[in-house]
Amino acid sequence: MIEDTETNEEFLAGHEEFLAKHAADVEEAVRAAAAAEIMPRFRRLAAHEVDQKNGPHDLVTDADRLAERHLTEALGALLPGSVVVGEEAVHADPATYEAIGGDAPVWIVDPVDGTRQFVHGDTGFCTLVALAHRGVLLASWTYAPARGQFATAVRGQGAFLDGERLHAGSPAPGRDLQVATSHPDYTTDDQKRALLGLWTDGVAPRACGSAGLEYLAIARGESDATAFSWEAAWDHAAGLLLVEEAGGAHLTVTGEPFHVTGGNALPFTAARDLATARRVVGLLSAAA
Repeated sequence: MIEDTETNEEFLAGHEEFLAKHAADVEEAVRAAAAAEIMPRFRRLAAHEVDQKNGPHDLVTDADRLAERHLTEALGALLPGSVVVGEEAVHADPATYEAIGGDAPVWIVDPVDGTRQFVHGDTGFCTLVALAHRGVLLASWTYAPARGQFATAVRGQGAFLDGERLHAGSPAPGRDLQVATSHPDYTTDDQKRALLGLWTDGVAPRACGSAGLEYLAIARGESDATAFSWEAAWDHAAGLLLVEEAGGAHLTVTGEPFHVTGGNALPFTAARDLATARRVVGLLSAAA
C-alpha cells in the first residue's frame, strides 16, 4: 500500500504499481464482503432487513449497508489517504459524492447492484467496485456471487472474466440490436420520450436489470448496448471501464464520453463498439 505522505500526483503516476501489488487484495476484499454480509442473507431476508429509500422501487437491505461498511474498512486500509464513495453513504450524506471529483484516490462502491433482484431471490445482482482518481477510472471489479462470476479491468490492460480475456466484438449484421434501457419506473417524461427513439426497426429494447451485469453482458458480446438515463457513479463506473477495456465505447447524447464526475447530457449509451454507440445516440437524440 502507499504511504499517507505520498502525494496524489505520485499516486496517479504510480497507480499501476499499486494495482500490480494489490488488485488481488481488492478482489479478496470484495469476495469477503459478499461471503460475510450478502450471501448469508440471499433468499433468507427477513422483513425487518428490507427498507425503502426513495419509494417502493428503491430498496435497501441490511446486506447493502453491512457489505458497504465491510468494503469501506477494507479498501481504506489497502490505500491510506483514499476515500470511499458508496451508494449507502451518499444516501445518508449526499455531500460525500463530491469526493469523486476531488484530489484523493476514490473507491466507488455499490455493495449490492440489483437490490430489487436480490430481495426477490433472483441471482441477477452483483457487487461493484471501481478505483478512480480525478475522474479517471483506473480499475474495476464486478462480482456476481450467486452466479460465481468475477470480472476485472485495469486501464490499458484489458478486461477479464474469471481469468479469461473479454472481447466485446461487434453486433452481427442484419440482427436487431439488443439494448438494455432504463427501467420505466426510474425515468422522467423527457427521458421516456428520448428512449422511445429505440422503438424502431432494427432495435430490440428491453428494461435493464442490474446495471453492472448489463455492462458485463456487453463486454462479453452477449448484449449490444445500454441506454441509461441516470448518472449515479456507483452504478456505472466499474462497468464502463469493463466495456472500454473489452473494446467497447460509451457516449452521451452530445457525442461526448460519459464522465463519472457528473454533468453529463442524458441519456447515454455504452456499446460493443463505437459505431453502435453512435447509432444508439443518434436514435436517442432524434427522439429527444
